Amino acid sequence: MKNSILASVAGITAIALSSTAMADIVIGTAGPMTGQYASFGAQMKAGAEQAVADINAAGGVNGEMLVLEVGDDACDPKQAVAVANQMVGKGAVFMAGHFCSGSSIPASQVYAEEGIIQITPASTNPKFTDERPGPGVYRVCGRDDQQGQVAGNTLATEFGDKNIAIIHDKTAYGKGLADATKAVMNAAGKDEAVYEAYTAGEKDYTALVSKLKSENIDVLYVGGYHTEAGLMKRQMADQGMNTILISGDALVTDEYWSITGPAGEGTLMTFSPDPRKNPEAAPVVEALEAAGKTAEGYALYTYAAIQAWADAVEAAGSTDYDAVVEALDSGEFETVLGNLSFDEKGDVTLPGYVWYEWKDGNYDYR
Repeated sequence: MKNSILASVAGITAIALSSTAMADIVIGTAGPMTGQYASFGAQMKAGAEQAVADINAAGGVNGEMLVLEVGDDACDPKQAVAVANQMVGKGAVFMAGHFCSGSSIPASQVYAEEGIIQITPASTNPKFTDERPGPGVYRVCGRDDQQGQVAGNTLATEFGDKNIAIIHDKTAYGKGLADATKAVMNAAGKDEAVYEAYTAGEKDYTALVSKLKSENIDVLYVGGYHTEAGLMKRQMADQGMNTILISGDALVTDEYWSITGPAGEGTLMTFSPDPRKNPEAAPVVEALEAAGKTAEGYALYTYAAIQAWADAVEAAGSTDYDAVVEALDSGEFETVLGNLSFDEKGDVTLPGYVWYEWKDGNYDYR
């Protein structure tokens, strides 16, 4: 099936999901389909829809077609639990989600209790797998402690002679990433000049920016999302600051530059190796772009999560929870991210994080 899925993608553009009318395997994806982080929900939805279309075009999973249910949790923990229960009611056997760690972690309890496999394409908080409530919880993305290792070491070495501020948005993702980065940087002998939290969703960060300016901050590390980071970068520029903004994988959306404009030039961020550059992903990227959909960020991660699950179901010969868990635990899967497998915690065995830089409205390897 692995090869047939990838081979069938060639020449396939958007395939109407009406072909899934005869389907009898329900799967889901869930994330912020609305709200300030909706660009990431759009990435997930695009990847999931393309994966379902391609798998169904190749004959489905064990001869059965897939039906995709899309849930909107708006990155809210309570809403995520509600979405998880809705997926139970719809008979879903698999969830490619959620996006925010603060959503994936509480939702995982529901999926574990109901025997639904969960593979997140984007939730990086270590607790998601370190404290998973059942064996059927996985991720195809990296972890904040891996990302923090890369960021913390670079801050301590390359920017060791600079005044550094570390801030976070108090979320499971943002605080987790900031604290992981801070711990590595501190262990390497570099202390931050400022460490504090900010409130996500605000439009005016003038007070914070003024404080950073008074502290002569050269480098600002943001544990949070692109919306707030973009506003901060723009408002720092408005105050005449040349501070370098550094953050993590939540800046992998063109919306960041839409917010900052030229002020975003030189922004650094950590993210996994760009899957759009993988030869295996080329036909999928082509199909998504031909349909006017995005292949950036977590679109291909969502696609890969569904690929891995589908291959495990074929190996197991059914969607039985225990059988699919065994197949996921023991198998290696050909995906648009490359060949991957999962360790004993459910973390993916893929290359870690690398540096990207925003230039001329795009991000690419530094």
